[in-house]
Amino acid sequence: MTEPIVEELVVIRGWGRISALGVASTPSATSPPPFTTHAASLPVAALPAAAEAALADLRRTVPAYRQLDRTVLLGLLAARQATAAAGWQANPTAPTTPLTVSIGSSRGATGLLEEFHADYLAEGTVPVAASPLTTLGNVASWVAFDAGSTNGAALSHSSTCSSAFQALGNAMAWLRAGMATRFLAGGTEAPLTDFTLAQMRAIGIYSPYAAAEWPCRPGAGKPSTFVLGEGAAVFALERVSRSSLHAEPLAKPVFVLESVGFGFEAIGSKTGLSPNGQHFQQAIRQALAQAQVTPAEVDAVVLHSPGTPAGDAAERAALHALFSPALPVLLSNKWLVGHTLGASAALSLDFALHVLATQQWPAAPFTTDLAARTEKPIRRILINAAGFGGNAASALVTML
Repeated sequence: MTEPIVEELVVIRGWGRISALGVASTPSATSPPPFTTHAASLPVAALPAAAEAALADLRRTVPAYRQLDRTVLLGLLAARQATAAAGWQANPTAPTTPLTVSIGSSRGATGLLEEFHADYLAEGTVPVAASPLTTLGNVASWVAFDAGSTNGAALSHSSTCSSAFQALGNAMAWLRAGMATRFLAGGTEAPLTDFTLAQMRAIGIYSPYAAAEWPCRPGAGKPSTFVLGEGAAVFALERVSRSSLHAEPLAKPVFVLESVGFGFEAIGSKTGLSPNGQHFQQAIRQALAQAQVTPAEVDAVVLHSPGTPAGDAAERAALHALFSPALPVLLSNKWLVGHTLGASAALSLDFALHVLATQQWPAAPFTTDLAARTEKPIRRILINAAGFGGNAASALVTML
């Protein structure tokens, strides 16, 4: 199929991330598992020491940051990397370009909210700052503040584990409509608290494997190997004309965010999904239709695949329904960073960009259907995300 020429493109000028891998996209092939054991005696994908130190340094840079939740600080770190990579740092002598911010998070200020609640149960009072520091809007507004945005909107999104793609989809809509020219969009989550881990354990999906045994195993079948992680990824998006890109000296690859599609299925159980992944099918079809490409033009899929047997199987059933007889290359980064809830889709997109740029990724050290390698060049990747309540989202990214 000959692709139509789209004059206006949404390009990813820069991006940043922080996760159990630190600020790297993937570990070296000889790295040990990036998992640790939480005080709750469960394996988790927590920040390594160097990333933890960077978070502590950030907290000290601005007095007001000392009171911020960990989720917000992770978002600030990733956003700073994205703006630096895009060359968007504030320049007092340059004209001000409006910058809009759109950040997704499933739980928001998880740790701080739990601390305030514990103090209330013990003391019967809460500080004045409790409400403004724990609203979901608190996440995007601080990212906008730190980025120096004074003339753009700050939007926060929460739709469980597809929250980051809700933020990316919103950003694309604004950019295409001409309501903005520059966007910081992504997701952030710091859910490694006793209470949140207890919630995941109560659902019955948590991995039985120890931290040193690669406990998160998407595509490996039974038992369920869900592992909670923390992290953030933020992308500097810009609407540009194709002609202007051709006029620039392209010293590095240009990544285009082609589409973000959404799906929903009304399931009675809010933790359930249909065996054939109807919400995935809807989201993928919408993403393909927006980008005006066929399934055959997708080279790889970064799966949502959290390591739960039912969820993994439903996503693959959806892919078989749309891509048969030959599936694209199947990839995942959750065995490296865990499931980061509202940040997971953003970190999956970050992983997709790494694959596009390097044509490489580490092979999973367990039996799975994830690809170890491919001889075919990868130029377009579909990224899936899904969450409680029957929602799903899919994004397409390509490299020019």
